[in-house]
Amino acid sequence: MKTALVVLDMLNDFVDGTLANSAAKPIINTIDQLAAAARSREDWVVVYANDAHLPGDFEFEVFGEHAVAGSQGAAVVPELDPQGDDIVVPKRYYSAFTQTDLDATCRVHNIGKMVVVGQHTDCCCRHTTYDAFIRGIDVAVVSDATCVFAPLAGDDYDGRQQRALDYLSTFYKSEVLESSQLL
Repeated sequence: MKTALVVLDMLNDFVDGTLANSAAKPIINTIDQLAAAARSREDWVVVYANDAHLPGDFEFEVFGEHAVAGSQGAAVVPELDPQGDDIVVPKRYYSAFTQTDLDATCRVHNIGKMVVVGQHTDCCCRHTTYDAFIRGIDVAVVSDATCVFAPLAGDDYDGRQQRALDYLSTFYKSEVLESSQLL
């Protein structure tokens, strides 16, 4: 069995663009270190699951137009550009599994565990983690390499992040790790 480092929505629109999240910048370096470590291990793969919306997608009703497929806003931030054998899974919904080829990718690469990093702990990370859980894939979430959407957290950013991590641990048996445990 292999482990997949799943990098969720570390895109221009989610870091500095239309849905800029100040909490995303501090996790970029940590994700970069985790991706480099994963690439150096034979039993790991790196998977980028990125919003790549089409005109009229349902999510626009909630968050407005963002990360449109083929746009600069839908590109991974330059510091985290996918490398050689990394897998890129375009997605149109919160979960990286919904109407994508991630399930098949997991089967082809014999992925038995996912380590989830990126954005947003209480949205895309949560939905992706649920879908991994119901497929019998073990999940770990890296607390210092994930973040919630700071503009919605108000003065309770840390509390919102912790509640999101607690939810994943409680309901999906996700292991909550710090990056130092993987590096």
